[in-house]
Amino acid sequence: MQHNKVLILDFGSQYTQLIARRVRELNIYCEIHPFNKIPSDSDSFKAVVLSGSPNSVRGEDVLHPDLSNIRGKKPMLAVCYGAQYLAHFSGGEVAESNTREYGRANLGFVKQGEAFFENISEGSQVWMSHSDTIKKLPSGGTLLASTADVENAAYKIEGEDTYAIQFHPEVYHTIDGKQLLENFLVKIAKLNQDWTPNAFVGETVDALKAQLGNDKVVLGLSGGVDSSVAAMLLHKAIGENLYCIFVNNGLLRKNEFTDVLKQYEGMGLNVKGVDASARFLEALAGKSDPEEKRKTIGAMFIEVFDDEAHLIKDVKWLAQGTIYPDVIESVSATGGPSATIKSHHNVGGLPDFMKLKVVEPLKALFKDEVRRVGASMNMDKELLGRHPFPGPGLAIRILGDLTPEKVRILQEVDAVFINNLRSWNLYDKVWQAGAMLLPVNSVGVMGDERTYEKCVALRAVESTDGMTADWVNLPYEFLQKTSNEIINKVKGVNRVVYDISSKPPATIEWE
Repeated sequence: MQHNKVLILDFGSQYTQLIARRVRELNIYCEIHPFNKIPSDSDSFKAVVLSGSPNSVRGEDVLHPDLSNIRGKKPMLAVCYGAQYLAHFSGGEVAESNTREYGRANLGFVKQGEAFFENISEGSQVWMSHSDTIKKLPSGGTLLASTADVENAAYKIEGEDTYAIQFHPEVYHTIDGKQLLENFLVKIAKLNQDWTPNAFVGETVDALKAQLGNDKVVLGLSGGVDSSVAAMLLHKAIGENLYCIFVNNGLLRKNEFTDVLKQYEGMGLNVKGVDASARFLEALAGKSDPEEKRKTIGAMFIEVFDDEAHLIKDVKWLAQGTIYPDVIESVSATGGPSATIKSHHNVGGLPDFMKLKVVEPLKALFKDEVRRVGASMNMDKELLGRHPFPGPGLAIRILGDLTPEKVRILQEVDAVFINNLRSWNLYDKVWQAGAMLLPVNSVGVMGDERTYEKCVALRAVESTDGMTADWVNLPYEFLQKTSNEIINKVKGVNRVVYDISSKPPATIEWE
């Protein structure tokens, strides 16, 4: 794809993915690479962003990028650690701050007439997150902005298109962060805003046609957004040569297997549904450790998928719904691998004996971009808006060992919860929701009789990418109705609780 490209050098910041997502929101293509693994084709990148870092430029573990082919030759924006790095090693001074500079701040001074701060006024809120601070600007540095506590909040290097800021424009709390990134990338770096869903679809379909020719491709559908959008792109490119397999592992939501198959029928896809629920539940019998459950499910997916793939004559490719966070999730800014692809959760990581080449049409996209691409292909809004669902399914929402009865209970509970979210118009306001079956019984009273039955926990979170998440403050009336309905309708449950933990310190799932 011949688009302008932005190189984001990652120094290990928790916000690096957010930088990339904000750049993509401006319809500009970007890639994340570790600071010490600058790609060999760096000349093809038209601008560079240096991320923040948990490290200190004053410490023994200082991270040294090789900027010899970048600084002064390409527009560069240095964020937080990047700004301190440029100052510390270019004639400036960085020292430990007297007070930790973390949280909201306001720009008290903004130099007028600078394209970098165009349409951003004094008083604009920014987000700080550092314990070091720049005491003296580097050689050639000119002050651009200050806050009450941070004198050198932003600066530029004279004679270069090099800009540096000690705050984070990528986070939500920096009100004009998107405007600042647009100023740098569009007004200063002169990049075109042509990374659009329609352009991606057209270029990707053409690339798939050239890559696959008349070869046959098999794809494991999950019913989720990523694999479904990948299937539609491949369908546009190779039509009936795409063979989709949707496996029922017995751990899907209530009626999900039949409902999703019907949904796929309307999309014109060549889909085969395989009900292997009995095989999965038999293999999981007696297993309670969450990692053992995950590995068992992964191994069983391989068996089932391999059986079905062998029924397709001359299949040469495996398609996966890998997305960009999967590619960069295991990237280490301190010397680890430059890219580790996560295995598609429906096939659990394919062994070498399958001898299939891999095609991943979505590996350049973030989740929100996948949804926009799906929308540009007129895919069903309900499918594109589906909450994420764990690959192992309800197995990791049933704490302890699995039995068919426990699966039935949780499917019934989950159905009440999700259906009520929809009927109360809350579903689209929640990023992910589900129910957990706890390995405890509690005393209750029903019809003047003592009961000793299961407890379930409801979970609903809001997030953008699942890396962090806040619990959703659902209305009390909703929780009351849902709790009553679960206890009255689902045999075996007499207590419902609501999880109000955020991530971190908790995780979204319980296992």
